[in-house]
Amino acid sequence: MDLFEQKFKESLKSNVSLLDRIMHYIIKRKGKQMRPMFVFLSAKLFGKFEENTYRAASMIELLHTATLVHDDVIDEADFRRGFFSINALWRNKISVLVGDFLLSRGLLLAVKHEEFGLLKIMSTAVQDMSEGELLQIEKARKLDITEEIYFDIIRQKTATLIAACCASGANSVGESKEVVERMCLFGEKTGIAFQIKDDLFDYTQSPIIGKPTGIDIREQKMTLPLIYTLNTVTKKEKNYIINIIKNHHKNDKKVAEVISFVNKNGGLEYAEKAMHNYHNSAIEILNQFEDNEAKNALILLLDFVVNRKK
Repeated sequence: MDLFEQKFKESLKSNVSLLDRIMHYIIKRKGKQMRPMFVFLSAKLFGKFEENTYRAASMIELLHTATLVHDDVIDEADFRRGFFSINALWRNKISVLVGDFLLSRGLLLAVKHEEFGLLKIMSTAVQDMSEGELLQIEKARKLDITEEIYFDIIRQKTATLIAACCASGANSVGESKEVVERMCLFGEKTGIAFQIKDDLFDYTQSPIIGKPTGIDIREQKMTLPLIYTLNTVTKKEKNYIINIIKNHHKNDKKVAEVISFVNKNGGLEYAEKAMHNYHNSAIEILNQFEDNEAKNALILLLDFVVNRKK
């Protein structure tokens, strides 16, 4: 990871001093680096490690960082991981251009080294993530998201990038198309479990503020605990909850009422069960491969996904 950090910094260098300042700001405030870890461990699962693996990890991180910068513009967010977002400091126009720069750097990294398999994996991920975001926006207007559509959205928005991590790791060490597809599926199931865990945080006590945040409800996002609950209660109760989400989603008392309602009607238990099902399916895929240190580390990383506290 230390060597990856050096190579990643190299991939961000620019002749434009403004860009260099922004890139330095981004590097200093990076998160857990979980996605590059999935790339490296997916390569080491097969007992090999190549220079291509560093490129794959850099491409993933460039793509992920680009989506975060663009997401903050879309969401009008002023903070990212407790620090000012790029758009808060440099405004939207520069933020959009920075996101474009990061995305193009990632794609050019593959083209320069003729990594066309990697380029296909990354381009597919960009397409899926964009479609998932637009599908969520389209459905959010009517609040008519079914469980099937919900899984389509999170598969495209979140899981596709972790799937790309695992697929690109296997691809970087020359594994067969079949193995790359199996690792892609492992990453997809891991990513879905990751997103369900995020959804559960909205309804469970935050260690920071001591109560549920209700952010998804305030943003009128239909997540699995809520979708399940609305499908199992009476029509009158369903209409009442939907009315709150449509017209009273900024009211703290009403948001707390929705959280309590979902808790009482088994929404959290249902979502937790679904999360563990995806976790177990991902483990089953890993168990098709030989035991080694990387496999054990992937299992630990997968356990972290479903057991993390934030």
